[in-house]
Amino acid sequence: MKILVIRFSSIGDIVLTTPVVRCIKKTPGLNAEIHYATKREYAGILEANPNVDMVHCLNGDLRDLIRRLKMEQFDQVIDLHKSLRSIMVRLALRRPSRSFCKLNFRKYLLTRFKFNRLPAIHLVDRYMTAVKHLGVVNDLKGLDYFIPVGENNFPNGIPGKFRQAFIAMAIGARHFTKRLPNEKIIEICRGLSWPVVLLGGPEDKHNGDIISDAFPGRVFNACGMLSLNGSAYMLKSARAVITHDTGLMHIAAAFKKRIISIWGNTVPEFGMFPYMPGHENQSTLVETEGLSCRPCSKIGFARCPKRHFDCMQKIDTGLIAEMANSQTVKQANSQTAEQPNSQTVKQSNSRSKRWK
Repeated sequence: MKILVIRFSSIGDIVLTTPVVRCIKKTPGLNAEIHYATKREYAGILEANPNVDMVHCLNGDLRDLIRRLKMEQFDQVIDLHKSLRSIMVRLALRRPSRSFCKLNFRKYLLTRFKFNRLPAIHLVDRYMTAVKHLGVVNDLKGLDYFIPVGENNFPNGIPGKFRQAFIAMAIGARHFTKRLPNEKIIEICRGLSWPVVLLGGPEDKHNGDIISDAFPGRVFNACGMLSLNGSAYMLKSARAVITHDTGLMHIAAAFKKRIISIWGNTVPEFGMFPYMPGHENQSTLVETEGLSCRPCSKIGFARCPKRHFDCMQKIDTGLIAEMANSQTVKQANSQTAEQPNSQTVKQSNSRSKRWK
């Protein structure tokens, strides 16, 4: 069966589709040949994935992509984006197709009226509903990220002391309201006992310089100097990962790392927290509770709509550093298996509590 999977963007969302691709490939009787349509800038995420047979790149010209896809004569189209463009592709191909429920109205109820009617399931499980009719079942092996052989080592330019026991900190985020201010990140770094490698894209380099300059020799700014695969290798090699709700968080989850994720205007209830079946206790979610304005968006804003930015300003940075230093996430592995979800540290002003 020749199957096309569509997900045009972005890093984290594409990584979250990898269990679907793997489970299609492993389903007995399908003998699936899997093609994947995505934007050219994200094609590298799938480069070394053995479950993807061909990647079709969107170069900006949707008509050209449709023309090329029509030549393939797919048996099934699985739309894991469900955008206007992906729907146009499905209609143009005129092949049997399935998608998933994006729950946009329920997300609107939560962001606008703080009325939560979202199901307590991860986005990956909602993706899986799009292939249920093919007999595909979730194998619960989590996310995949495959680093090409030539890049599966420490990137050039990483000093020796940052190749041993270190903490990786992904400091970027697509939207301002999903990112801690620099002074809060500096507070975390001040409390960490291990060397720190800052990860992010070229757009994060300036902020990385500000943070690393505060700790000469102890914090290394790798923002903008590594490829995505280079950043992935650093995540794979890290003792622990501190991250915002961003693509690198999901890559870290693919490697089953100990993750401390920090949540600002978005909330885990949207279903995009680190997905690690069987390793949930390695993930700790840190967020501020008791804010009537949160979540204010399912994506994010360029500035806080309320101007106070309490969702990030009230994050307890000392607690984050303490968790990383004491390997709290690692210790959580010995806790009872009855916990179905990631641990959560919620914050109300200066008080914090852990609930299960």
